[in-house]
Amino acid sequence: MKKRHEVLFNQLESYRSEILGVAATFSEEDAEKIPAGFNNNIRWNLGHIYLDQYLWIQAVTQEPAGVPEEFKSWFCYGTSPAHFTEETPTVSELKELLKTQPARIKDSYGERLEEEFAPTEMGMHTIEQVLTRTIFHEGMHLQTILDIKKCI
Repeated sequence: MKKRHEVLFNQLESYRSEILGVAATFSEEDAEKIPAGFNNNIRWNLGHIYLDQYLWIQAVTQEPAGVPEEFKSWFCYGTSPAHFTEETPTVSELKELLKTQPARIKDSYGERLEEEFAPTEMGMHTIEQVLTRTIFHEGMHLQTILDIKKCI
């Protein structure tokens, strides 16, 4: 594996650890609260982070990413906790999924990071580009989680 790919996966692990560290500081009950001025709660943000990486990998590869289809109805852009059902993963379940996701992505796509695909609407055409984008996206949602936490 190229050095820059090792760095990319180290960053993915590091940022994910930061999210999980913050997630360890709130209760399941607090994760359900939607403060005034917010559209979603912490639980939704955790599920969205998990789903987003797989959706972008799927968008570039045009291959199933292995995330259950129901996740889209719960955590896709434009959804909200109003779409949750009894089957929606709990915060504890989402934390476990988030914890194992970087290793699963590395195992599944680590040797394919530079493989060329047709570009997405954002111009990304490799899994490496997708992961770089999703790390940035994850940071945005980490800030949202921190902001929600301050308000609850």
